[in-house]
Amino acid sequence: MIKITLPDGAIKEYSSAVTALDIAKEISEGLARNVLAAKVNGEVIDAFRPIEQDSNLELLTWNNDEGKNTMWHSSAHLLAEALEEIYPGIKLGIGPPIENGFYYDVDAGDRVISAEDLPAIEKRMLELARQKNEYVRKSISKADAIAYYKEKDDEYKLDLLENLEDGNITFYTQGNFTDLCRGPHIPNTGFVKAVKLLNIAGAYWRGDEKNKQLTRIYGITFPKQKELNEYLELLEEAKKRDHRKLGKELELFTFSQRVGQGLPLWLPKGALLRERLENFMRKAQVAAGYQPVITPHIGSKELYVTSGHYEKYGADSFQPINTPAEGEEFLLKPMNCPHHCEIYKASPKSYKDLPVRYAEFGTVYRYEQSGELHGLTRVRGFTQDDAHLFCRPDQVEDEFMKVIDLVLYVFKALDFKEYTAQISLRDKDDRSKYIGTDENWDKAEQSIIKAATEKGLNTVIEYGEAAFYGPKLDFMVKDALGRKWQLGTIQVDYNLPERFELEYVGSDNEKHRPVMIHRAPFGSLERFVAVLIEHCGGNFPLWLAPEQLAILPLSEKFNENAKDVLKILNKSDIRGFVDDRNEKVGKKIRDAEVSKVPYMLVVGEKEVENGTVSVRKHGEGDIGTMTIEEFSDYFNKNLQI
Repeated sequence: MIKITLPDGAIKEYSSAVTALDIAKEISEGLARNVLAAKVNGEVIDAFRPIEQDSNLELLTWNNDEGKNTMWHSSAHLLAEALEEIYPGIKLGIGPPIENGFYYDVDAGDRVISAEDLPAIEKRMLELARQKNEYVRKSISKADAIAYYKEKDDEYKLDLLENLEDGNITFYTQGNFTDLCRGPHIPNTGFVKAVKLLNIAGAYWRGDEKNKQLTRIYGITFPKQKELNEYLELLEEAKKRDHRKLGKELELFTFSQRVGQGLPLWLPKGALLRERLENFMRKAQVAAGYQPVITPHIGSKELYVTSGHYEKYGADSFQPINTPAEGEEFLLKPMNCPHHCEIYKASPKSYKDLPVRYAEFGTVYRYEQSGELHGLTRVRGFTQDDAHLFCRPDQVEDEFMKVIDLVLYVFKALDFKEYTAQISLRDKDDRSKYIGTDENWDKAEQSIIKAATEKGLNTVIEYGEAAFYGPKLDFMVKDALGRKWQLGTIQVDYNLPERFELEYVGSDNEKHRPVMIHRAPFGSLERFVAVLIEHCGGNFPLWLAPEQLAILPLSEKFNENAKDVLKILNKSDIRGFVDDRNEKVGKKIRDAEVSKVPYMLVVGEKEVENGTVSVRKHGEGDIGTMTIEEFSDYFNKNLQI
């Protein structure tokens, strides 16, 4: 008998192999109509694939992320089927699901697929979907798979086949379309009820600029047209909040081709915003016992060879800098941690000295490909609110939990209310990506799992997402539009202390190896600011706004009075400016609203006589007349961190 255990603990027994769809039908026909895939012993598989041994089973629907991913993966195949019909002889690259939707990379030969072609492709996809063709899985030998794609003259699939092992190769077919794929897929195309192809981009085959550039078509599908309509409305709102658009309008940052791609330039208002964030973090770090350090922007190549960063990140780093001295090479630093290891090593440590917590706003450099650069979210030079804690093994969990508290404090201050803690562990099968012993990895992974459990975090485990030197806890935050961002990371590392031969003298008077905790609550300041801009639509919390108020004199004769008001408010650390342009006050108000200045203080004859200001709030309008002292008290009551 085959025992199938459901999430509620119920056990079903079968005398022979059974599919998840069969089990769903036993429970409810309505449930069966909504099952997209199944999770069997932690692995997502086709709901129509036989289960042949005792298993834990979870039925996946549109309400599960894995269910959505399966539908979007199948939709990529549907897109490819439509493309093959409309563009005979088209060659297919890869078509994976992504966070929202899917894409397919294709080589259309001499033909050009443009945005104007997308509606016709969408129409054909829907027609094919309505045929309710089943997705059929078939195992195939490597030789037969190669023969199939040689006949189709598709060098991209042949390239993919080179790295696949015979016996582990599968094809999926729906209707008249067959694709090399390991799956899983939805039961049939009929689940797709609404289609939108979103845009077209160029993408190098295998992400290598030396290879041919293919056409990448992005799309998304839904089981209901209403859900697609809601998603498209969300996209329109996201365009309004795009940090690149708002960053320009609010004069926060810019880029220059002369300076170089992916190297942001912070304008005065953006620099003020960034400074406020840094000061906020510095204050929190001082309270938590961190010590500030500063390290150079470059380091000897040997430093990163020792740390392992050169081996793992060398291809993604800027090329070594050669000096006039023979054989002397430096790198723009890709990470701050090797420098902090050397600071720790600069003086002897006792067990009584630990934990040692070094913090730095350190700028690092990675050579991202030009096609992957995107505003502030993907840059080549960025600043991390980096810190490295060196502690005894018995201190790891306590220190880790204190860092969790710091990350949650940041999220609360900036109104990020929804988040998931992703426990990122080693790949279960491929250990070649990592350094260090299994023993140290096991200890590090268990420390993170235990700390996250004790803190009661909502966690998910992702295998294969660990850093090369240790597992980590990544905070996945939902913004105001429901999009997920990775903000904040904490990592436990037994390996770099070994590589740098870090030591402390224990209570037994013997030398011991410290454990290292890497942490960055903001992650990258650039990325964090980008997410924050889009989360709040440029309406920053009052304490963080670069300009907290605009003082608007009704005419030129009140300019000096307005400046006097600003001087008084500056003494209370209230930041702002006087708009003394020769414009009508209505235009000044409109411009301040567009610039998202939180408060506007209007100064005219009546206000000067009474020693008051007329107060307007961004997005709300007039809120009354106050004395300067009353406004200062009101302002500070609303200035919450």
